[in-house]
Amino acid sequence: MRIVYVLTSLGMGGAERQALAVADRMAERGHSVALLVLRPPIPQQWPTAHSIVYLNIRKTPLSLLAGLAHARRFLLAFRPDLLHSHSFHANMVARVLKLVVPSANVLSSVHNIYEGGWGRMLAYGLTDWLACRTTAVSQAAAERFVRFMAVGRRKCVVVTNGIDTAEFAPDSARRERMRSEMGLDAEFIWLAAGRIVPAKDYPNLLRAFAQLRQCRADARLWIAGEGAGPDFDRMARLQAETGLGGALLGLCRDMPALLDAADGFVLASAWEGMPLAVAEAMAMEKPIVATDVGGVRELVGETGTIVAAGDPQALAQAMLSEMEKSGENRQAMGRAARARIEAKFDIDAKADEWEGLYRILLRRER
Repeated sequence: MRIVYVLTSLGMGGAERQALAVADRMAERGHSVALLVLRPPIPQQWPTAHSIVYLNIRKTPLSLLAGLAHARRFLLAFRPDLLHSHSFHANMVARVLKLVVPSANVLSSVHNIYEGGWGRMLAYGLTDWLACRTTAVSQAAAERFVRFMAVGRRKCVVVTNGIDTAEFAPDSARRERMRSEMGLDAEFIWLAAGRIVPAKDYPNLLRAFAQLRQCRADARLWIAGEGAGPDFDRMARLQAETGLGGALLGLCRDMPALLDAADGFVLASAWEGMPLAVAEAMAMEKPIVATDVGGVRELVGETGTIVAAGDPQALAQAMLSEMEKSGENRQAMGRAARARIEAKFDIDAKADEWEGLYRILLRRER
């Protein structure tokens, strides 16, 4: 097969990481793979060995038209069997490209339960006929898109995220080294990860952690994620108000090492699809406390603690309860979490699912 993955950018988010992981495995299986990226390169982005075509689309009509023309020339030369696009902007561009390159089959993927308001849902619904299928990363996301008529029920398929369990595997020596480098002794480290954006609801997390510190002075919070603008400024102000010190770590490329150093993982999000960071923490055998949003419950199952979104008191209590468990109990729950990832969310098994879906779609189009 000849597959083009269409992405808005290669920025260091979960959707981009997941798309590249699938692209890597398709290339390893002998398929021809290329990337079509809407935005220009950025300083911090995922590395990849695949051929990349940047469309350099910016927020002007002329830039959009030039980008589409560039994409059309590339697609006519590459002759893809399939365009697999990810998230709203890339999905819309891929569907438009179907109009100018009719031989291209379009598979759209949505990575969040919320990809925008009614205007975006309307855009999805009006262009649904241009995609042969739409996949969602969780049943919760699929149900919402179907309910809002953004995609027909018969055309919507759930394919969950996958984790490289070889990359995300606990290492006791690395843990000791990382904690020594960070100057840690017996502190209990809670790690949160993800870009500083409204979806992650970091204010909820900071308020919860301020309550937790009143009961457990040994608790520490690390937040690994990049951010800028009003959301970051608000976060910094709240951080100062709650007296949490150096909780913001910024962008971290070595998440397995950071997870090794941590003692638990916390997600305080207001909305999600199926958070990759939680799955990675599960693979690393970390206790999980997370809000009940999107596909979190589908992911975690009985191997973590789920609380209501937007309730810092409930989040703080769940974190405290986890800290008060014995080390043996936390380790047992961590092992169960990794076993769940290995059984249900292994990246190579997910690559099998994607490859099977690609073949089904291409057979039907012929």
